Order: sequence, then C-alpha cells, then structure tokens
Amino acid sequence: MSDTTKVQEYKDNVKGEAEQLVLKGFPETIVRLNSILETKQFKNRKFSDIHQDLNIPVPDPILLNCHNDMPPTKKTKFDNSLSQDGTKVMIIPTGSVPTNKNLVELIENVKPHIRKLVEDSNLMKMWISFMIPKIEDGNNFGVSIQEDTLAEVQSVEAEAAAFFDQISRYFISRGKLVSKVAKYPHIEDYRRAVEELDEKEYLSLWLVLSEIRNRYCALHDIVVKNLDKIKKPRSNNATESLY
Repeated sequence: MSDTTKVQEYKDNVKGEAEQLVLKGFPETIVRLNSILETKQFKNRKFSDIHQDLNIPVPDPILLNCHNDMPPTKKTKFDNSLSQDGTKVMIIPTGSVPTNKNLVELIENVKPHIRKLVEDSNLMKMWISFMIPKIEDGNNFGVSIQEDTLAEVQSVEAEAAAFFDQISRYFISRGKLVSKVAKYPHIEDYRRAVEELDEKEYLSLWLVLSEIRNRYCALHDIVVKNLDKIKKPRSNNATESLY
C-alpha cells in the first residue's frame, strides 16, 4: 500500500469517526454532563463544604523581657525581622500543608472532560478541513458555511485548552497564599484569602463543566443544521442560509 493510499485511508477514517461523533457521541456526552452537573458534587453545594484546614497553627506570641518588668534600655537590640520579613519558616510544625482534597477530587473529575472536548474538537476540525473543496470561482456559499463552522470548532478547541491553564494557575496562586500564611501565621486575612480562592475555584470548576456541556450543544446544533452543506458544499442550490 502506497503512502498516498494510506493518507487517503486515514482521511476516510477521520470522516467516518467525526460524523458518528457528531450524530451519536455528542448527544451521549451532553446527557452525561447534565447528569454530572446534577450530582451532589456540583448542585446546591455550599461553599463551606469545600473549606479545609491549612494545618498551619498560630504560634504563641513572642514575649520580650518576660523576666524583667523594667522597660528595655536603649542598648537592647530588637530583631526587626519579624515585623519586616514575617516569621522565618524552617519547617511546618505539623508537617506539610495539604492541597484542598475536595477541590482536587473535583479537578480530577473535570479534567477528563476538558481533554475529551479538546480531542473531539480536533477531530471535527480535521473532518471539516478534509471536506473543503478546491478553490473555484462561484458557488462558494457552502464553502463559507464550512469555514464558519471550522472557525467555531477552532474557537472551542482553544477555549478548552485554556481550561487546563486555569487549573494550573489556581494551584500556583494557592501555593503563594499558603506561603504567606506560613510566613505570617498571625494574620487572618491571608487565611481568609485561601478560603476565598478555594471558593472561586469551586465556582470556576462548575462553570467549566457547564461550558463544556454548552460547547458540545453548540457544536452539535450548528453541525446538524448544516450537515448537508458541510458534507457537500457545492450544489445547485446556493440560496440556503446558515442557521
């Protein structure tokens, strides 16, 4: 079998897989995502349910001149590092600071759906690209439908890939805040900031899963409505319009 024949076979396989994906796979995925969004992990869950202790205790205050009731003399030297640089963290007294296990569990559940949307979008992108005919004068209305659909698919693919970056940025931001808590354990605002960040990420994960479902719905809708033009962009009827 020649390389040209193998390439054509690959293209034919992509076309068959993509069409089955749109007509059968997309509806199944939409129903499955709707079911997940109705589970107790996402529906009617309180923000307080995802809070987690940082495992960083508040140290006892440092008592200066505890054996002397007299005020310090001018010769007494104070260590200003505590007020300027915070507490020197050599080791966390209770061990490591864990990630938020509730959010990690949600992230591990959401990530496979992000990956699948990226892969499905890529397959659809190749499918539509393979069906775009050679450039000719006139009767290009169907081709414009293909190009508009392709642009939508590419937009979905890029958006889905960005969801991964959003997750990594959450862990980076949380790590920086936790280090602040370790350095300034007496300041409650940093501890509260960690809780607020966790709540924001929980809401973002719900939104990501909802957007994945919505993108599948949008792609399924536009492709099914214009399937004939996508598969056969050039015909005698050039008056049909894109929905």
